[in-house]
Amino acid sequence: MNPTAPTPKRRSTRVPLANVATLLIATSMIGQVLGFLRTKLVNANFPAVGPNSTDAYFAAFNIPDFFFFTIAAGALGVAFMPVLSDHLHKGDRRGAHELTSSLLNFLALLMLIVGIIIFIFAQPLITHIVAPDMKGAQLHNTVLIMRFLAFNPLLFTISGIMSSFQQSIGRFFFYALGPLFYNASIIASIFVFRHNLGLVGLGVGALFGAVAQLLIIAVGMTNLRFRWHPRIWWSSTDFRLILKNLPPRSLDQGIDQLNSIVETNFARRLGQGYISYYNNAYVLSTAPTLLIGTAISTAAFPRLNQRLSQHRPDLFRKEFLRILRAMIWIMAPVVVIAFFARGYLARLIFSQNAPEIALILGYLSVAIFFRAIYTLISRWFYSQKDTRTPLFVSIFTISLNILLAYFLSKPESYGVAGLAIAQSIVAMTEVCILVTIMLIRDHQLLDRAFWSGCVRIVSVTGFSVIAGYSIMRVYSLGALDRGFITLGTKLAFVSVVVFAVHIGVSALFGLDEVRPLFFRIRKFILKPIRVE
Repeated sequence: MNPTAPTPKRRSTRVPLANVATLLIATSMIGQVLGFLRTKLVNANFPAVGPNSTDAYFAAFNIPDFFFFTIAAGALGVAFMPVLSDHLHKGDRRGAHELTSSLLNFLALLMLIVGIIIFIFAQPLITHIVAPDMKGAQLHNTVLIMRFLAFNPLLFTISGIMSSFQQSIGRFFFYALGPLFYNASIIASIFVFRHNLGLVGLGVGALFGAVAQLLIIAVGMTNLRFRWHPRIWWSSTDFRLILKNLPPRSLDQGIDQLNSIVETNFARRLGQGYISYYNNAYVLSTAPTLLIGTAISTAAFPRLNQRLSQHRPDLFRKEFLRILRAMIWIMAPVVVIAFFARGYLARLIFSQNAPEIALILGYLSVAIFFRAIYTLISRWFYSQKDTRTPLFVSIFTISLNILLAYFLSKPESYGVAGLAIAQSIVAMTEVCILVTIMLIRDHQLLDRAFWSGCVRIVSVTGFSVIAGYSIMRVYSLGALDRGFITLGTKLAFVSVVVFAVHIGVSALFGLDEVRPLFFRIRKFILKPIRVE
């Protein structure tokens, strides 16, 4: 096929946003279950303290994640997809392929160099940056795991660029499916290597998982008529635009990862086990953000880009507000459940060290809500090819977080819980600053209808809080409560009651967000069955 030939007019391939969000939430939920199972099995098979502590496992991921998010992750979506969307909207298939190839080749080469650096200098990076006082077997395990992870940023970068191309044309299945294989591979490595390689085997599992994820996403490129070119079009205006937008977003992500490294450092200074306690609680707190915030924002991002490519800021504003209100409405009962049922969640998923994890999770509850909201608000800026504003705000808020974490995590203050308190304060501050900037740029953005809806959502959430508090008084966590059936049944009952109250009161208040739910339920119940 001649890539320069004009693209024939195609039938609309527009996929309903609700369907995409449902797919991403469903696969994300499976991914979170696998992620929780992975962490639970890691904790169950390896101790939190001692020479083979899980501190080594959690610490080893910091540097590879830092380089991936700093150099590549910023370009995979927010700096790349809006520009790619313009080419696809104009039917410029060849330009889209050249742009994708240029970015893929450039970042792959860069990440290959980074991987070599991580592999060679793994031990100095651990001893001087991540965990200064690690010694002996712990240090040995951390270094070996990091070396197995050294080239994962390269594999994730290639996967991310291919999945961004697929998302831009409406194909989300393989993007959603790939990470499941990553978690499954690490879980398998626990049983395959625990009696020989031990904790180091988790690094082998992570490497094989990254390869499996890449292969799955590569399958998603079939039938897209994508043509990879082994060159970089440096003269391309749009490629240079991506490179221009990449540093602000990359630094934004990098600052977040730097914050993670600093928190690991602070946790380590409190003693053995605290890296594991905090990371386990943090994994729990990020689940709603990934499951709801990231899934919905990812599904909405191509649509928002398309509206601006069509020069329809009115539709862009309308869809953004509709999605934002829906996310606020969904996240409210999730945060209520996360706070009141934190003991159930910690004991059910992690078994060991549950009290410490539950304590930290309680302080992270505010961060859960605002981190999820941030995933969509940040895309308001990215859709308009503005990656600098979120960067400048992140520089301020992460600096604030490091400062607060330093003082609040001291043993005489809140200890490891201080890290969680700092996270919640900073998450709320970051969202408030970005919303203020949005209102300055678009005075009509948050209209009276939006604020009225938010007030009603807050009112509804008040009833959800009462329901959560009341049900926990009846089904409080007992000292002898153990096992999946006992804990799972109580957790499910608490969740059902809170969600039922939230949905029921929302319907009484006439919230728009609950109408699609009742419409789908009514449609499912009343749908006639065709008898052949």
